[in-house]
Amino acid sequence: MTAVSAPSTPVPPGAVPVHQRVADLAAAHIGSWQEGYLNDRSQAVAALARLRRGAGREAGETPDLWSLIDTGPLHTPAEGMRPLSEQELVRAENALHTALTLWAFHQQSRSTPMHRRHTRERPGGLGAAVRRLMPADGVDEPVRKRLVRAGTAPDLVTLAQRLRDIVALLRRDDIPLDYALLAGQLYLWQWPDGPAAVRRSWGRSFHEQWRTRPASDDTTTPDSDKDAS
Repeated sequence: MTAVSAPSTPVPPGAVPVHQRVADLAAAHIGSWQEGYLNDRSQAVAALARLRRGAGREAGETPDLWSLIDTGPLHTPAEGMRPLSEQELVRAENALHTALTLWAFHQQSRSTPMHRRHTRERPGGLGAAVRRLMPADGVDEPVRKRLVRAGTAPDLVTLAQRLRDIVALLRRDDIPLDYALLAGQLYLWQWPDGPAAVRRSWGRSFHEQWRTRPASDDTTTPDSDKDAS
């Protein structure tokens, strides 16, 4: 496997990789918002409404989100973590913006969590989610091509727009996604050799998804009309 090119800044032994720091921060943000939204807390409902307006757009195009998406932990690392370079910070912020706004679009008017962490028993990667859109006994070629098109996007903005199209299908079928994992992958995607590495991850995820869903995943809950506009 070709390694993803990374900055030449020395990394302390045992330090958390940047993409994992991005994933952890995404999980912290979404965990709080999602719990609040599902419990109909006005602050979380308002945050989700603001976030979803940024889906498929560049971070710089939505200044309303600058005060909402707290990237402070990336600028002030915990003891033992090295400071990030300007290039790393920009790419981390881009990845966070893309993942968080896509989650907000996905969660809109849904009464069950649309962010679900990946486990070996219940794969939550993008490829696995796309596979669940298909019949257990075959491949839906138009849906598969959407995943391929996302993987071959020429830039992050195009990738975000193509992912939004996929998320619309996942939202329709109440299929969750691990947005923390996605945030880390979106960070890696922005480095040389990153797109190829992320595509391989999505491909493995596609093939590891069970051919039949667990019974618990087939249970649906009636949609809420919250944020239906």
